[in-house]
Amino acid sequence: MADPNDDTAAGKDAAAGNEAAAGNEAAAGNEAADRDANKPVLPEPAQRMPMAFCDTPHPAVLSPDKLLQSCELRTQRRSGPGGQHRNKTSSGVFLTHSPSGVVGEATERRSQAANRAVALQRLRFCLAVQLRTPSIFDDVDSPLERAVREQYTATALKLNDQNDLKPAVLAMLLNDLHASGGQPSMVASQWSVSTSSIVKFIKSVGDAFSLVNRIREHHGRRALK
Repeated sequence: MADPNDDTAAGKDAAAGNEAAAGNEAAAGNEAADRDANKPVLPEPAQRMPMAFCDTPHPAVLSPDKLLQSCELRTQRRSGPGGQHRNKTSSGVFLTHSPSGVVGEATERRSQAANRAVALQRLRFCLAVQLRTPSIFDDVDSPLERAVREQYTATALKLNDQNDLKPAVLAMLLNDLHASGGQPSMVASQWSVSTSSIVKFIKSVGDAFSLVNRIREHHGRRALK
């Protein structure tokens, strides 16, 4: 240890070195404190933004054929773009998920079968956004939901809108983002993916991205861009 009363050049150098070391240690301590202060904190369940919950497994995780069994089908003629051919038959399809009342519709195709397929996929996306089931942070296990998470853990999360599994993955991510207060970094660590891949995936579905920003606003966080 340098003698504070040592006026020699060597003594002054040693004292200066000690001061520098102490300064570095203080800076490192401040950085560590900053990291701790900015560490994502999981909100208490009572603090979460109110949303509609449903029984597990989440309906968006069900196979399309299985989901159809709990839906009511309604067809009707619709006016609008597409000309007279669009209105010659009752090809417009409306699928209502009976337990929740969520509706998916498609009227733009001339084939009722084609419209039904589109309406069903739209319904699955609507269900993924509007309904919640327990998240990865909650002590509730659903084999079907766990299978979806395991299949897409440590992946690029790149799925197009026609992929039957995209609504299922979206529902699971939104469950986790809802529980985490809209913090993608916290969810990313659970899925072993990058934060940016979470954000890009959510942004690919406009209603989902809007929901996450409403969740963030509820918790006093800035909107994602």
